Amino acid sequence: MFRQRHLIIIVLSLITLSLLLTACGGSTAEEPQAANEPAAAEVEAEAPAAEVEAEAPVAETEAEAPAAEEAVQEPAPEAGAGTMQTFVIVPAESRASYRVDEEFLEDSLSKLGIEAGQKDVVGSTHAVEGQIELNLGDLSAPLGENSFSVDLSTLESDQDRRDKYIRENGPNFSRFPMATFTATSLSGLPESYKEGEEIQFQVSGDLTVHEVTVPTTFDATAKVEGDTLTGVLTTRGLISNFGIVPPDFARTLTVADDFGIQVEFTANRQ
Repeated sequence: MFRQRHLIIIVLSLITLSLLLTACGGSTAEEPQAANEPAAAEVEAEAPAAEVEAEAPVAETEAEAPAAEEAVQEPAPEAGAGTMQTFVIVPAESRASYRVDEEFLEDSLSKLGIEAGQKDVVGSTHAVEGQIELNLGDLSAPLGENSFSVDLSTLESDQDRRDKYIRENGPNFSRFPMATFTATSLSGLPESYKEGEEIQFQVSGDLTVHEVTVPTTFDATAKVEGDTLTGVLTTRGLISNFGIVPPDFARTLTVADDFGIQVEFTANRQ
């Protein structure tokens, strides 16, 4: 009886020990899995960061794209900047004039109704035509076609008798009506030009009057505002240089050989 109890106790002890070992073995097998779980979680947690880093260059590229487009899309230059531009003279808004000194002598009062003395005479006309070509973006560029003409037969002063004389006698502008000037060079220009600024310079070229051509230089002032070019050209010369004899009427009047020319012009951009 005692032996049987002892045997039962031994068997129960073995069974208990076996259960304990099984329990310990199960716990040990699960520990590596538990230890690995945090690593998997870390991988999953790091995955979004990797994706963010991978996407970051794309975002930077997209952010840089507008800047690249802005670099390509430069502002368009002003109309006509750096190119030859043509301005055509408007006759109704332009005027060509001569200025000369006359001296009336003792018989001038009885013959002409003008008292003796010196007088500054001006005759003018609106019959001015021509065109001016300029490169406002580069004033040193080669000169384009710059010329004007004046119908001298239409000149008028304060004396009809004088006007009739220069048309029909003396210079005979009815027969030789056209005076022309063709520019060949400009000098004294600034390095650059700003719209609305009045500049002073010289225009040299060939002046033809009475079918005689004489090299002539005009002093010029001009400015551009919008599509309009305005300016004034002035010079002096000798009447005799153009094959014209200055009038000289004994005891009545004499006309000086030296005379001045002035051209005030308005021209519109074409």
